[in-house]
Amino acid sequence: MRPGTKAATNTLPLKSLLERLQSNKQGLTGDEALKRRSQYGPNDTSGVKRSSGIAQFFRLFLNPLVAILILACIVSVVLGDRVNAGIILCIVLLSSILNFVQTYRSQSAVEKLRAGVAPTATALRDGQWLEISRRDLVPGDIIRLIAGDMVPADARLVEATDLHVQQAALTGESLPVEKSADDLVVPTENFAELHNCAFLGTSVVSGTATAIITATGKDTEFGDIAERLASRPPVTEFERGMYGFSRLIVQTVFFLVLFIILVGVFGNHRTLETVLFAVALAVGLTPEFLPMITTVTLGQGALRMAKQKVIVKHLESIQNFGSIDVLCSDKTGTLTSGETRLEAYLDLSGQDSVRVLLFGYLNSRYQSGIKSPLDSAILQRPGVVDVDGYSKVGEIPFDFERRCLSVVVKHGDELLLITKGAPESVLSLSSTYEMNGEMKPLDDEKRAQIVKMYQELSAQGYRVLAAAYRVVTQEANYRKTSEQSMAILGFLTFADPPKADVEQVLRALRKDGVNVKILTGDNELVTRHVCEKVGLESRRIVLGTEMDQMSDAALAHVVEHVNIFARVAPAQKSRIIMALKSRKHVVGYLGDGINDAPSLHAADVGISVATGVDVAKDSASIILLEQSLQVLHSGILEGRKAFGNVMKYLLMGTSSNFGNMFSMAGAYVFLPFLPMLPSQILLNNFLYDLSQITIPTDNVDASFTRKPHHWDIGLIRKYMVFIGPISSIFDFLTFFILLRTFHAGEVLFHTGWFVESLATQTLVLFIIRTAGNPLRSRPSRLLTVTTLLMVAVGVLLPYTPLARPLGFTPLPGTYFAFLIAMTVVYLLLVEAVKRPLVRRYAGGHGRGF
Repeated sequence: MRPGTKAATNTLPLKSLLERLQSNKQGLTGDEALKRRSQYGPNDTSGVKRSSGIAQFFRLFLNPLVAILILACIVSVVLGDRVNAGIILCIVLLSSILNFVQTYRSQSAVEKLRAGVAPTATALRDGQWLEISRRDLVPGDIIRLIAGDMVPADARLVEATDLHVQQAALTGESLPVEKSADDLVVPTENFAELHNCAFLGTSVVSGTATAIITATGKDTEFGDIAERLASRPPVTEFERGMYGFSRLIVQTVFFLVLFIILVGVFGNHRTLETVLFAVALAVGLTPEFLPMITTVTLGQGALRMAKQKVIVKHLESIQNFGSIDVLCSDKTGTLTSGETRLEAYLDLSGQDSVRVLLFGYLNSRYQSGIKSPLDSAILQRPGVVDVDGYSKVGEIPFDFERRCLSVVVKHGDELLLITKGAPESVLSLSSTYEMNGEMKPLDDEKRAQIVKMYQELSAQGYRVLAAAYRVVTQEANYRKTSEQSMAILGFLTFADPPKADVEQVLRALRKDGVNVKILTGDNELVTRHVCEKVGLESRRIVLGTEMDQMSDAALAHVVEHVNIFARVAPAQKSRIIMALKSRKHVVGYLGDGINDAPSLHAADVGISVATGVDVAKDSASIILLEQSLQVLHSGILEGRKAFGNVMKYLLMGTSSNFGNMFSMAGAYVFLPFLPMLPSQILLNNFLYDLSQITIPTDNVDASFTRKPHHWDIGLIRKYMVFIGPISSIFDFLTFFILLRTFHAGEVLFHTGWFVESLATQTLVLFIIRTAGNPLRSRPSRLLTVTTLLMVAVGVLLPYTPLARPLGFTPLPGTYFAFLIAMTVVYLLLVEAVKRPLVRRYAGGHGRGF
């Protein structure tokens, strides 16, 4: 039985469990941990093994088209056609090597970026607390848990202080569960009910603990569920678009190949010749470098984004990131500096009160959840209050239903329950108030005065917390029901000024098609004050209480017109995001707290920051190294550039390339010989693909990055239908000139068309790569070099020693005069057709390439 079985965690006392795991409270040594890592494997629920480079290379040969080509090579050797077999084999090997090298390098670079934000855990190794990768945890490790941590594996608690764990992923229960390190008194079959264990897939809301790992990876109780939740993110728009494109290509290839085979059968062509020609056409039409081009383009996009302080966890999310047209975020740290200052501590008469500060300080000091910026601001006031003689007894953690937090402290013989939170929440719990050391009943008139006081403070832009207390008796556990009949003391006010550049960045985001919506738990007064200062439209602010009265349909209408939502709980934020998505928006959500995880999951793009809690970073697909709208804006633009370059390759492959393959299929019907040898088709396609490998380096038009773009197979299909046939028209013109003017035989025909088809389908990249005027949109230097170089190679091949084995012959000089003139006319015609095509597409869809 492995250490992580239920019998070990459910029934054994802690001492027996330590013996079973051959561990102790001092943790493991580094050497022992390495041995156990080899024995139990990585702490990874996915069970996905990282393939070696050799395995990845050979996997390329499992491609059905590549396998057919290799089989054709073997058949050619058997039939004695070794030259043709050698040419095909060389092209297959060169293509596979190039594909592997480019893809592997890009993936390795991206993996290094991800490693910088990889999840870690705090483990006791060799007597020292160390931050180690979660994957390296093993059974027997002693770990430390604090508020905001994801529980990295199944663990038995060794020590726990006010520990509350969110187990919604296990039980569906939204409220945190209290945990303790006691041995079980009554065994239970439901592992989620074990009060002395914490499980993979849960998160710490408040408190601290040390625990011993009992199971890792797939051996955990939650392993199967965690695999489904965490190992595979939801399908992105990019993946859906790639699937649609692949389906279009497969359908086209299928009918083209079927056509060739039927012509071969009824035209009495040789079987092997027909099969090789059909396979070569399939290879020519299939963008076999698409995975490599996509990986390299997105990988380089991720590297450029990293320079802008944006780390991408999943490459596929880059396109979604660039497609964001609505960004939802809290205002703190986004609109404001996040450098919160405690401005005042006021009693209910508006005078400074050290007693209000003392009780606020005690609450912030002894609460064991995530310290908010407001807590930090209070604790940065050293020397103002004397906390000697106070000790913590208990705690009632913060939650968004109560919007407050309480601690129980002992002072002498007295137990005080001190509550700090949203003024309206604390006031509703209060029945008395304290003024100048006197306790007085809280009547309606005084309540109205208190409400007016904190509303006026909020309207001035201050964030306001109320403090209250009451004397309590000793209890084993303090619960929410203990928060009653409180005496309200006064208010703590905080200043969090807007960032200097935020108004300018908001304008830039709007200009580039991204609308920012603020979803905050703060009250509407301070929210309005901040939003007006940064130029964010705030004529209407919707409150969480208003949302509760709205149907989903009504909310979907409201979110289109309202940019600010105040006093909203985490569940309400998720509901806003789903309403926006129902209106076909691509929604990004920026969050870094424990309660942001549901919204990060609900958004199309979850965005967190490197300083965020583990549960937020785990839920996000994009990590910002700096919480800044400017950084996020730069990342969005880089995402759009990466998607733009992927689209260039797709449009190339479905326009000129399709036209050439269509021409070959048509010529096969009428010519007494093959229009081009299979090996020549493969060479032509290989040189064409080589010219495209630098597309990831290409410049992207500024006009393209100024608005979000989405997948639409309709645009790709239109390029295929309208631009592909233009290429075929000039191909058939070339056939006519070769046969009638130059009286070309089979070899000359093959050579002339090889050069013409390579030149036209490659040079048209300069037209298709931009939606605007190609003379004003400059391609990158590398793309220009590779494109012109491949055309030059195609032109020069017939004059090299390779001409004979490849089946080429030198072309007459007059042919090049025709070729130059025809290519220029072809490019001009493609430009003329492209303009209205792009214009109609942009006009009909609100976006264009």
